Amino acid sequence: MSESLPFLGLMAFMAGLIDAAVGGGGLIQIPALFNALPHVAPATLFGTNKVAAVSGTLFAARSYVRQVRLPWKLVLPAALAAFAFSFVGASVVSWIPKSVMRPLVLVLLLLMAVYTLWKKDFGALHAPVSIGRRERVLATALGGAIGFYDGVFGPGTGSFLIFLFIRCFAFDFLHASAAAKFVNIATNIAALSYFLPQDQVLWHYALPMAACNVLGAISGSWLALRGGSQVVRVLFLVLLTVLIGRFAWEVLG
Repeated sequence: MSESLPFLGLMAFMAGLIDAAVGGGGLIQIPALFNALPHVAPATLFGTNKVAAVSGTLFAARSYVRQVRLPWKLVLPAALAAFAFSFVGASVVSWIPKSVMRPLVLVLLLLMAVYTLWKKDFGALHAPVSIGRRERVLATALGGAIGFYDGVFGPGTGSFLIFLFIRCFAFDFLHASAAAKFVNIATNIAALSYFLPQDQVLWHYALPMAACNVLGAISGSWLALRGGSQVVRVLFLVLLTVLIGRFAWEVLG
């Protein structure tokens, strides 16, 4: 334990920092767990990851809510639907082959990257739509869809949420990132409600990693709030590039 914990702590800090700004912390934290603990069952590694991830996300959300005003009539329905459908996704995960998901996700990520680069003003201004019944229904549907995806597969959840909050509700990158945190909290708690009863958490790793993730999340949210939407946009495009590279390698390699 003593040999791998400093490495996992550093990776958890970096994951919390990136995740607080644009999501995607799992790209760092999950491979680190598999690398450091190769003989542990995958389900236990995912459960350990979720304890650390939800801790950082909670603190990032707390930092955002102090500085960013969010339309809760949109965010809460999306979060509640994400919670319910994330649990459903986790329960049917074995029915959907990963080989089917990867090419589809790769195409979606490519489209998101091209659209964000093509529309230079995408996510630059915060001019949210008026919230009526249609918008609440759409937020619920999007939250459910992303929650289900997170339960079944997972990578890129934060990026999809940010993109959809901008595209569908005219948020800027900063507000979209803040809103995505609250939906991510819901999906993480749903996943934990699946892992915890099965005792699939290594607490002697999870708790120190959670502390490091929180420190990273505080740093990442400070960076995003200080730099504003332009900094978040740049980090978002960098994360999309990494995700595209990863999925292209898996699909084509």
